[in-house]
Amino acid sequence: MSGPVTLLILGAGSRGQTYADYVRGHPAEGVVLAVAEPDPVRRAAFAERHGLPPERVFTDWQAALAQSKLADVAVIATQDTDHVAPVEHAAALGYHLLLEKPMAPDEDGCRRIVSAAERHGVMLGVCHVLRYTAYTQALKSVLKAGTIGEIVSVEHLEPVGYWHQAHSFVRGHWRNARESSPMLLAKSSHDLDWLRYIVGLPCQRVSSFGSLKHFRREAQPPGAADRCLDCPPEIETACPYSAKRYYFGQLEAGNTGWPLNVVTSDLTLGGVTAALQDGPYGRCVYACDNDVVDHQVVNFEFAGGVTASLTMTAFTRARGRETRIFGTRGELYGDSQKIEIYDFLTGETSVLDTAVASDGSILSGHGGGDDGLMAAFLEAVQRGDPGLILSGPQETLESHLMVFAAERSRGTGQVVDVTPTV
Repeated sequence: MSGPVTLLILGAGSRGQTYADYVRGHPAEGVVLAVAEPDPVRRAAFAERHGLPPERVFTDWQAALAQSKLADVAVIATQDTDHVAPVEHAAALGYHLLLEKPMAPDEDGCRRIVSAAERHGVMLGVCHVLRYTAYTQALKSVLKAGTIGEIVSVEHLEPVGYWHQAHSFVRGHWRNARESSPMLLAKSSHDLDWLRYIVGLPCQRVSSFGSLKHFRREAQPPGAADRCLDCPPEIETACPYSAKRYYFGQLEAGNTGWPLNVVTSDLTLGGVTAALQDGPYGRCVYACDNDVVDHQVVNFEFAGGVTASLTMTAFTRARGRETRIFGTRGELYGDSQKIEIYDFLTGETSVLDTAVASDGSILSGHGGGDDGLMAAFLEAVQRGDPGLILSGPQETLESHLMVFAAERSRGTGQVVDVTPTV
C-alpha cells in the first residue's frame, strides 16, 4: 500500500493515547483518522490533539463500527472484558487489528478473537510489547548464538512496584477480577508471553500459588479513614501507599501524564483534590473492592524438560524485570537493560548494555517496546506481511492458555496441563 497506515482508535485511555501518539510523532508511518471514547472530556481532548472532525469522533465503539470502514487498522484499547465484540465487528469490516493485552479474560473469548481474525483474513497483533524491546531482541540473539548452550532453567522476577500495585490493582481499573481479569492476566501476561518467547518451546504443565495478602481491610491501621484525604495526619504520613502523598507529589513534580492523567483530566491542584475526595484513587488501599492477588509464583515445565519460575510481587521498588537463565555452557543475568553472561569454559563474564534508559515500566514506554510494537505492526500492514508481527494470534493464544492453566492451578492446588492451541 502507498501512504501512511490509517488508524481508528477504539478507547482513548492511557494505552489508546500511547499508540495514537506514536503515529502523531511518525506521520510517515501512520495517521489517526477517527476515535471512539465514552468519556466526554477525554474524547474531546483526543479529538483536538489529533485534529479530528466531529463526524469522525464517536461516543463508543458500536457507533464507530456502525459506519463503513474508516481506516486500515482498528486499535482496540477498550477495557479487558470488552475486547471480543469490537474485534469481531472490526474484523468483519476488514480492519486489521491491534489489540491491547490481554486478548480476553477467558479461553473462549481468546479463541473467538483468533477465529475472527483468521476467518476474515485480517492481521492481528496483540500488544505484548516486551517482545519488541531492544533488550529482548539482544537477549534472544545471545541465546540463539548458543552462548550459554541449551537452556535448562529460568528464574524470572516481575517487580510490580508498591505504588503501581496501589494505583492500578488496588484502586484502579484492574483491581477486581470480575470487572477486568486476574492479576496474572492483567499484569503478568506480559511475563508469561515473554518466557514462552525466550525459551522458544511450548509449555506443557504449570503450578501456581498466590493470594491477596496485604491490601485487605484486616491490614488497615486502627483509626485510619477510608479516604486518604480524611485520614489523621499521624497515620497518613506514615503510610507508604498514601494517595495524598503520591498523587500530589506527581503534580508538584510536573508529572501530568500517566498515572495522574488516569486519576483526573483536570490536572490542577483543585482537580486532583476533587478526584481524591470523590473518586476511586483517593480510597485507602485497605478499604477498596479489590480482590486480585498482590503476590504470585508460577512454575512451568516446557517441552524437553526445560523449567522456569515466575515471581510476581507488589512489594518492590520500581525497576525493570530481572531474569536469570541457566544453560549447559553458561549463565545469564538480565535486568531489562544490561545482560551479563558467564562462560563456564573461560570463567569470564561479559556485559552487553542494550542502552535502554528504562525502568521497564509504562512510564518509559516499556523499555522501548511500545514504539517497537507500533513500528513492526505498521510495517506489517504497509507491506502486507504478518510475519513482521512478533505477537500474532497463535503466539498470543498460547501464552494466554498458560495464564489460564496457572490460574486453575492456583485455585485447585494441583499441577495443570496447558491446553493445546488447536
